[in-house]
Order: sequence, then structure tokens, then C-alpha cells
Amino acid sequence: MSKIIGNSLKNIPWQEKPENYNMPIWRYTQNPIINRNDIPSSNSIFNSAVVPFKDGFAGVFRCDSKCVSMDIFAGFSKDGINWEINHEPITFEGDSEVTKREYRYDPRVCFIEDRYYITWCNGYHGPTIGVAYTFDFKTFHQLENAFLPYNRNGVLFPRKINGNYMMLSRPSDTGHTPFGDIFCSQSPDLEYWGHHRHVMSTEKGDISAWQSTKIGPGPVPIETDEGWLLIYHGVINTCNGFVYRMGAALLDLNEPWKVIARSKAYVLGPYELYECVGDVPNVVFPCATLTDADTGRIAIYYGCADTVTGLAFTTVDDMLKYIKENAF
Repeated sequence: MSKIIGNSLKNIPWQEKPENYNMPIWRYTQNPIINRNDIPSSNSIFNSAVVPFKDGFAGVFRCDSKCVSMDIFAGFSKDGINWEINHEPITFEGDSEVTKREYRYDPRVCFIEDRYYITWCNGYHGPTIGVAYTFDFKTFHQLENAFLPYNRNGVLFPRKINGNYMMLSRPSDTGHTPFGDIFCSQSPDLEYWGHHRHVMSTEKGDISAWQSTKIGPGPVPIETDEGWLLIYHGVINTCNGFVYRMGAALLDLNEPWKVIARSKAYVLGPYELYECVGDVPNVVFPCATLTDADTGRIAIYYGCADTVTGLAFTTVDDMLKYIKENAF
């Protein structure tokens, strides 16, 4: 039995695995849990992040407006399924040089020590990684951008490793990036980032073609007794455009740029109508997980077709078994 290193979460959203189902991740039968127009201004709500908060849950949500501008909004839930999302985007306190909005999208939320850190793709003369923190999801304090443009998918580890904060990211370009590998960076203070280490690349051969164009880190890595469980997205460029799927890997606990095992087979792909049809078809894009250390349960929040938000489930045993059986 594999173990999650973390806290118990007795109210984690959950549905049992369907009978005779042979994939490691299964969908919530009432998906999507957040529809595209759940606040008055939204065209779509997707690629969003949630965490346990007080006796329920809080989150930061990508809500593209009916002008199709990109911004992030706070929201709250009692059960992790039914959400009340604020009608106005997050306002950040801090240096006006970095709080000036160009665009904001694809947030992640990570609790470290005594506060909740938000990272997102921040527009600053091109895409880079914005960093902020909050104690209450009402007041948000923005720090310096982590990197120079261009970069996307900034994902913090939930604790310091060897005395440093760690972040996964995907160096990028200014457009719809036709490439992308995952790197790990370190910081003593969440302001100055260095010691950049390559984690893993795309797979150009047909051994794992679903991740042949680009990859990027998804939810905050999950600490287990065998290593960091990383759920990520991988992309293939087809005659019908990009297709986004979920993958999984196991990283070394002390040197998380070292890959212990990585699945050549994807763990979830766009099968359902709400994943295949939308503003950007054929996309599943994971951004958050909830975990219960007592049971090993994992709930995954993911964007569907860049339009709505879905929920799926797995366990640490299911995931690590699948990675090992399909490793390359």
C-alpha cells in the first residue's frame, strides 16, 4: 500500500470507481461541476485550482469574460462540488509594476506553512509566472514575477525541499507554444529563482506520442512515501489541431528534477462531449487535486475543452501502480 504524506480530509469529494473500469482515473458522473456561464460576465470557467479552507474549500478560477479577456476569480464551496464564484476578479496589493494587469490565467494554489500561495500565467511583456499569497482569499498580496518572459504553468511544491522553495514550470514563447519541457527551479525567498534543472521532455517517438509536442506541470505535486506524484498535461499536434491529455510521473523526494518513473500511457484523455466540444476542443487540463492521507483518495479538478470545469477521482495506489506498469 502506497501512502500520501499529508493531512486527512474527511470531506473530500468522492465517488467510487465504476465496475470493470480499467483506467486509473474516473470521472464524476455529474460533470461538469462548473459551467461556462456560472457568473454573469463569464464566457467560460476552466483551468482552476482549489484547496481545503476552513470547514470547506476555496479556489481560484480562470474565468474568461464575454469579451474573451482572461482573469482569475476567487470562489468558495462547502463540498468541493457546488461553487459560489465571486463576480469580480481578484485585486492584488503590491508593487504597481507587477500588479498592473496584462492578462491572468491558469492559476494554481498551494498551502505552504501558514498561507496560501497562488501562481498563474501573468502577462508582463509576455507570459511569465505571477506569485501572490493570501490568508483569507479576500486580500491578495502580489510578489515579484518568478521568471523573465516567457514561461507558463508555474507550480509550487507544498513544502521547502533542502531549505528552498521549489517550483516546476515550462519555459515558453509569446505565442501558442509549439514546444515545451518541464523544469524545476529553486528559491530561498520566493523572489530570486535559480538552480534551474531539467525534469523531463516531450517524447518524439511513437512509444508515447500523446505527449510529443509539449508537456507542462499540472496540480501541486503530491508527496507520497515513494516520491512526488506529478500529474501533468501532454499535447500532440494532429491534423485536427492540438489534443491535451493527462499524464503522471513519480519524482525523487529530495531532488525532484530526477524522474523515478513516468507513464508512457496517458491517465485521462478527452472522451466525453464536454471535453471534446468547446472553445478549444479535445482538452483535459489538470490544475488541482485534493488528497486524503487516511484513505489515499485523490480528487482532480481539470479544465474541459477550455470551457467548463470537471472533477475526477483516483487513489495513490491506482496512480503509482499504473505509472510502474506503463513506465518507459
